[in-house]
Amino acid sequence: MEVLVKEKILIIQTAFLGDAVLTLPMIQKLKEKYPDSILSVLCIPSTKEIFESSQSVDDVLIYDKNFIQKSFYDLLKLIGSIRKKKYTHVYSPHRSIRSSLVSFFSGAKSTFGFDIAGMSYLYKTRIKYQRNIHEVARNLDLIGYNISGDNWKILPEIEINLETTEKINNLQSVIDNNKIIAIAPGSVWKTKIYPVEYFIAVIKSLINDKKFVVLIGGKDDEILCNEIQNIFSSNIKSYAGVLNVKESVALLKHCSLLLSNDSAPTHLGMIANIPTVTIYCSTVPSFGFYPYNNLSFYISYNELDCKPCGIHGYRECPLKTFDCGYKLLPDIIISNLKEKNIL
Repeated sequence: MEVLVKEKILIIQTAFLGDAVLTLPMIQKLKEKYPDSILSVLCIPSTKEIFESSQSVDDVLIYDKNFIQKSFYDLLKLIGSIRKKKYTHVYSPHRSIRSSLVSFFSGAKSTFGFDIAGMSYLYKTRIKYQRNIHEVARNLDLIGYNISGDNWKILPEIEINLETTEKINNLQSVIDNNKIIAIAPGSVWKTKIYPVEYFIAVIKSLINDKKFVVLIGGKDDEILCNEIQNIFSSNIKSYAGVLNVKESVALLKHCSLLLSNDSAPTHLGMIANIPTVTIYCSTVPSFGFYPYNNLSFYISYNELDCKPCGIHGYRECPLKTFDCGYKLLPDIIISNLKEKNIL
C-alpha cells in the first residue's frame, strides 16, 4: 500500500512587521491549497508573534540575522537544521541573497522566489516581480493564486485569545466616548513621518469634535507618542510601547478609524478590518503598500519632482525641505476625513 507523504512547506519571510503581515494572505491561501500540510515560517524575532498567531501556521522558526545569528557560520547552521526537516516546498517572498541560499540548500523538491531576488537563479521556479501591483497580490502571485480583479484583496488574519480581548475591553471601557480614533505617528524611516506639529493640529481638531484619540506604535515610538499626549489635557491616551501586536490589533477593533504613516500600523488596520487612512510623505502608494479594505484610502502630496526619493525613505530629506510632508497641510487631512464621512 502506497504511503502518502504529507507536504511540508516553508515560507521564508525575514523582513520587518509590515512585510510579515502582508505575507499572511499568501500563507492562508497556501494552507487552503494544502490543508493537511505542515506549514512553517522562517522569520525574525520581532515578527514571531504575528506568525504564531496565524491559524494557518503550524511551526515558527526564528532567524535572528541581525544580532545573535548574523555570522556566515550561523547561516550554515540554520541551513543544516532546515535540511533535516525535509521540506517539500519552499516559498520565499523575501528577496535577499541569504533567503535564496536557504531555499537552494533546503533540499526541497520545489522552490519559488521572485526574479529580482538576490541570486534568483538559485530558485527552481522564478516568478516575475510585478512592481505595479499591491504587495499582497505579488505574494499571492508567488504561489500561483489568481490575482485578477479584486481577488487579491484578502485580509490578513490572526487569532486573538480571550485574555487579550478582555485586557483591551477593560482598557476601552474607561473611554467615555462614542468614537475612538487611532493614530500611529511614528516610523522607522524619518521621511515617512508626517510632521509632528501637523499631527498635533489634526488631533486637536478631532478632540474638539468630541473624539477620543489613542496613539499606537512600538517601543521606538513611545517617546514621540508620550510627548504628543502630554500636550493635551484630556481625550487622548498613548499605548505606544505598552501593547504588543495582538493587543494593538484588539484595540484597533474598537476604533472607528486608523490614521497612519506609510508604516506597519497601516497593515495592522487591515487585520482589524477598520477604515484606515495612510499618509504618504516621501514614499508613494504605487509601491504597493497602501490600505485596501472597505472605506480605506490614502492621502499624498504628489506635485513634486523629487517624490518619491526612495523606496523606504531616509533619516532626513535629501533636499532639506521635506516638502512632501509640509505641503500636505493638516486642513487637507481633516477635510479628506470629513469628505469620506468616516469621522
